[in-house]
Amino acid sequence: MQEFIKNIRGDRSIWAVVALLALLSFMPVYSASSNLAYLYGDGNTLQFLIKHLAHLSLGFVILFGVHRIPYHYFKGLSMIALPIMMILLVLTLAQGTTIEGANAARWIKVPVVGVTFQTSALASVVLLVYVARYMARIKDQEITFRQTLWPLWTPVFIVIGLILPANLSTALLIFVMVLMLVFVAGHPLKYIASVLGIGLLSLTLFILTAKAFPGLFPNRVDTWTSRIESFMTSEVDAKEKDYQITQANIAIATGGLMGLGPGKSIQKNFLPQSSSDFIYAIIIEEFGLFGGLSLLFFYLFLLFRLVVLAYKTPDYFGRLLVVGAGVPLLFQAFINMGVAVSLFPVTGQTLPLISSGGTSIWTTCVALGVILSVSAHRKDQMQTKENLSNPLDILSETI
Repeated sequence: MQEFIKNIRGDRSIWAVVALLALLSFMPVYSASSNLAYLYGDGNTLQFLIKHLAHLSLGFVILFGVHRIPYHYFKGLSMIALPIMMILLVLTLAQGTTIEGANAARWIKVPVVGVTFQTSALASVVLLVYVARYMARIKDQEITFRQTLWPLWTPVFIVIGLILPANLSTALLIFVMVLMLVFVAGHPLKYIASVLGIGLLSLTLFILTAKAFPGLFPNRVDTWTSRIESFMTSEVDAKEKDYQITQANIAIATGGLMGLGPGKSIQKNFLPQSSSDFIYAIIIEEFGLFGGLSLLFFYLFLLFRLVVLAYKTPDYFGRLLVVGAGVPLLFQAFINMGVAVSLFPVTGQTLPLISSGGTSIWTTCVALGVILSVSAHRKDQMQTKENLSNPLDILSETI
């Protein structure tokens, strides 16, 4: 154990809050899994706790391995991984399936081991690293919008277009995060506005096409429409509201200031996806407003450490990596909590490091590993020649 701790590098505060969030996840996941245990199992919730432990254990192995990689290597790795992710997204879209009651074409099954994996989650991390690489490469260059169409925006729209039919919320989140990243990188506002206009036009055309030909994308557009209409309606009749939101509101109202106590949630028996998408509502029901605000504080503290790291990182690519890998995680967390308290329509976004689910945990750990790699290696910036001797960096600089 001491040898393992000795090999941990990077911001210790980030390591601490990540480990704390992981530890805090066990109680709500164990409690909220009871409905899954009775719906899809024999009522034994222990198996879900063991499964969550296995996911977190593998996630921290991934986190440790990624954070040991010098972050300059991610330039070349993103060039290699992006076309691979596009192929996987095509395969996922072609063989979409239903996983644990969720009707969504988002998963692909890994051969031999039989593990299902949500490819869009990893694709978002790869794409943002790729965008960070490109923006760092054109830093201080006078470049036209036409010159960015093929190397930058074409891959962005391909990835988002492959995710959109099955997962609107993730596609929109990626699009917003890409725009945020290029804005932080100093991309001209008129170019960003042009891309935003193209994106809105493309989304409108997609929705109109899906409405005109329902068989192309069954259930998904109707699901988005009903969720948005349910969120925007002024009706107070619970029967006319989204069922998930109604149950989440009841859970939050029941929690009060200090909550019902660990494992004593009632709404977990009625709230679909209570261990993943709506786990924040269960946390407030069991641990009250105090527990909900404490969890919010941990995410805000993580945001603070990311800002500090980005400010202290001398390398431009490193700064963009911290922003591109870190901000989406926190944005996702705030969206998840906002959905639970009825600030946003239902999106299907999980709570990073808290919700159950292997893909969510593993991709979160990949992103955190990238951030900690920047933190661990930012003092090595004087070794430029040694970094450029890496063939992956050479590939990145020549493409």
